[in-house]
Amino acid sequence: MSGDVSNFNNIEMRAVIKFPPPTPPQGKVPKEIHAILTETLGEHAPLYATVKNWVAQFKRGAFSTCDAPRPG
Repeated sequence: MSGDVSNFNNIEMRAVIKFPPPTPPQGKVPKEIHAILTETLGEHAPLYATVKNWVAQFKRGAFSTCDAPRPG
């Protein structure tokens, strides 16, 4: 991946959300992850709601960072 943050795709963004930097045992909350992404990516950061959704999915055991197949 190049240094241009606008080139982040959905899979890369979800990997950042899934594997944030090391933290205390309770882990980072969506607000902290979003703040880090916003500081790093600026206007290219995902919305807070997106980060919150993916953190919740990972906590429920959805470990894939890929989109689910869609009919059609």
